[in-house]
Amino acid sequence: MKDPVRIVLRSGKDQSLRRYHPWVFSGAIKKIYGEPADGDLVKVYSNQDEFLGIGHYQDGSIAVRILTFREENIHEEFYLERIREAVLARAQIGLPDDRGTNVFRLVNAEGDGLPGLIMDYYNGTFVLQFHSIGMHRHRELLVKGVQEALKNRLTAIYDKSAATLPSRYANKYKNEYLFGGPEQTLVLENGNQFQINWEKGQKTGFFIDQRENRKLLGEYSAGRKVLNLFGYTGGFSVYARRGGAELVHTVDSSSHAIDMANQNMKLNFKEEARHEGISADAFEFLAEHNEAYDLMVLDPPAFAKHHHVLNNALQGYKRLNARAIESIGPGGVIFTFSCSQAVSREHFRKTVFVAAANTGRRVRILHQLGQPMDHPVSIYHPEGEYLKGLVLLVD
Repeated sequence: MKDPVRIVLRSGKDQSLRRYHPWVFSGAIKKIYGEPADGDLVKVYSNQDEFLGIGHYQDGSIAVRILTFREENIHEEFYLERIREAVLARAQIGLPDDRGTNVFRLVNAEGDGLPGLIMDYYNGTFVLQFHSIGMHRHRELLVKGVQEALKNRLTAIYDKSAATLPSRYANKYKNEYLFGGPEQTLVLENGNQFQINWEKGQKTGFFIDQRENRKLLGEYSAGRKVLNLFGYTGGFSVYARRGGAELVHTVDSSSHAIDMANQNMKLNFKEEARHEGISADAFEFLAEHNEAYDLMVLDPPAFAKHHHVLNNALQGYKRLNARAIESIGPGGVIFTFSCSQAVSREHFRKTVFVAAANTGRRVRILHQLGQPMDHPVSIYHPEGEYLKGLVLLVD
């Protein structure tokens, strides 16, 4: 492997790396010694020629994603060690637990020291998503690392990166199995069964990051009429019914998602699901239906993937939450979320506050929610804390 290209930062632009933040923005670069291609390893130096880190180069706003702040070789053993650390971290929180939970995140990008990489585990199948071309170029090493670290727990590896790599590579790579092949896989999450379609489903197939929040919802569900908006394949709906909900309605604009939600409810409760799946726009459904629900879930897709659309996204969250607060029955509970990285915890809470104030109802916060322990956030990379949630009591 050739020696990495040297990148020198502008004066004063080294402070974030000295605080171990793993991103170098293009505007911070003073000079590039060489002509790195997308995905090449580069060494980053301060304007005083002090070594700062090694990472993957990519032409874009985030020019370098730092892999290590030490002078070391990036090879198979490097990746294997990072994956071993991730496996150990999950084992320490009891994952996998084949009697209760065998679906979880093994690698959470910057949170596990592997920026640009997501690895999700589905009862033997790993689904990988690469968000940087540099990490994708090293996928053979990463696959070897997974095979070495997981051994008898591994039945297949599926690369689902066609839509997550930079757009200029959209037609160059396809989703494919790197090991093993397709299987219809049932997974367990806190004892609940789910059928997963990682090939066609959103993200890697399931919203694994809501596991603990779904469990909490189940504790509020007994005897309640539950509306699960943007319900996808019915994760929250299954937990609501498991918790004793009187009835559950799942609403999603995708008829395919609703079919899977119905399937997951039947899988867990046979003919006793007390569930209706409804294919409809969530905003239109709220506007047109006046049924007195007393527990609602608002879990929309990311309204803001970039900061330049932040204001429009906040308006969307405000409108959604205001309508829910207006329509829920007295003593009702709302689980409301934002998964937009560009929306900070403060932004989201203020937006929900404005929505509540506009309704004139008394609203209290019962819980402030986030992502579970298998989605760790590096303390040096607060951007990794993308999932925000509030549990509201509405009088």
